[in-house]
Amino acid sequence: MKNGYRPFLWVALALTFAMSAMPALAAAKKSAEDKALGAKCVKCHTDESPGLVAEWKKSAHYGKDVDCYDCHKAKAGDKDAYKHHKALIRTVISPKNCATCHEKEVAQQQPSHHAKAGMILASLDNLMGEVIGGPAAVNAGCRQCHGANVTLDEKGMPTPETWPNTGIGRLNVDGSRGSCSACHGRHRFSAAQARQPETCGKCHLGPDHPQKEVYEESKHGIMYKAFEKEMNLDSKKWVVGMDYSAAPTCATCHMGATREQAVTHDVGERISWTLRPPISTKLNMIRLENGDEFDQPEGKPLPKIGDEAKGSKVKSILTWDKRRDKMKDVCIACHTDRQVNGHYQQFDNVVELYNDKFAKPIAAMMGELKDAGYITAAPFDEKIEWTWWEIWHHEGRVARHGAAMMGPDYTWWHGIYEVAQHTYFKWIPEMKEVVMKKDGNTKFADDLLAKYFKPIEGHDWYFNGLSKEAIEKVRKGFEDRYGKGSLK
Repeated sequence: MKNGYRPFLWVALALTFAMSAMPALAAAKKSAEDKALGAKCVKCHTDESPGLVAEWKKSAHYGKDVDCYDCHKAKAGDKDAYKHHKALIRTVISPKNCATCHEKEVAQQQPSHHAKAGMILASLDNLMGEVIGGPAAVNAGCRQCHGANVTLDEKGMPTPETWPNTGIGRLNVDGSRGSCSACHGRHRFSAAQARQPETCGKCHLGPDHPQKEVYEESKHGIMYKAFEKEMNLDSKKWVVGMDYSAAPTCATCHMGATREQAVTHDVGERISWTLRPPISTKLNMIRLENGDEFDQPEGKPLPKIGDEAKGSKVKSILTWDKRRDKMKDVCIACHTDRQVNGHYQQFDNVVELYNDKFAKPIAAMMGELKDAGYITAAPFDEKIEWTWWEIWHHEGRVARHGAAMMGPDYTWWHGIYEVAQHTYFKWIPEMKEVVMKKDGNTKFADDLLAKYFKPIEGHDWYFNGLSKEAIEKVRKGFEDRYGKGSLK
């Protein structure tokens, strides 16, 4: 992708953004009956829940005469339809409902990583929550971010176990996935609010995905906090480098408009590494004719355009390097090629260090321990499995996200440092313990370490101790700073 100012493209994008922000539903298209019902909703809720009406009156919807009934209106036969003051309405507003006016945005959102976040309901994370924690914690915790599978009672109302819920991957009764109000808080549905990092921080924080904390530590987050008033968050087009330049937010990098790209609601489009699983891989995006998409890890054969795949045909392929180019296009609005490429080199180096030194050999050893009967096939029933889980699911993710988003403390002290500490002083002793328990000796564990760790130069200190050269280097630096003899 070439960078540079293109007047014609800029004008076209500006018109596109302005039009996409305008709901297609106009007052002239509404029937007299619908108008009357909408007015009745507003009148009643002004008395019953004035805060909702106050927020709606500050929204773009209000300016376009889109009222309560326009969004909550249901049809006879809808699973979630019920009678409310003689009107047939629904409680849960899904992306399918929003697509009445925002068709393009929903078409981008439905196949995205966000919309598929509800897949956690069939994962190890959810098993841990449901069994080891408890369903109540999952309902009020995991599912409030990932999304619940909304169920209805006999009256067509959502059940209290699955509602309220604005999880980003919510499984809706109408078959759609996700919740637009996860990012655009109801009933104002503000684009400016969705562009702020605090919005993403509802879900993207904590020991397994600390994006908010990393962002706040980074120069980007520091600059955002210092110059938030200059961010022009209410701009319709909101093009980085033109409408604002103080700092990017999460939305800037993953969704925002540039001089070359329009806004996208497909949040994974610009991501070239996956930092989620035990071992990171680069990802190619396969887009299908049915509107869905999936990631194909680097190294696996790519299909051709027109090939059958997952019940449809391949429409286009966005390779991992093209995805990276899209993200670099965001960076280049404020940085030089040299700085952008240097950042990606540092980021790649950390991911590869984590992969090659720790994740790949530990995963291989865990596999051999399981195959040989030293640990069971069941998850989380042995201490060593918890330790490995935290190495990759917590510290490993922290390190990788820290490097991705330029958070040095999260890359090292909360990341690779803890990966190493837990590997050498928790996981290895636990491996020897499970082998000793079965065999009465640690030979199998020692052999695994010799097979998987010893050939890796970075583990040499563990087998042979710190070299004299390394110690002397530290001594010299310490004495240069604090005086001769200061390091005993």
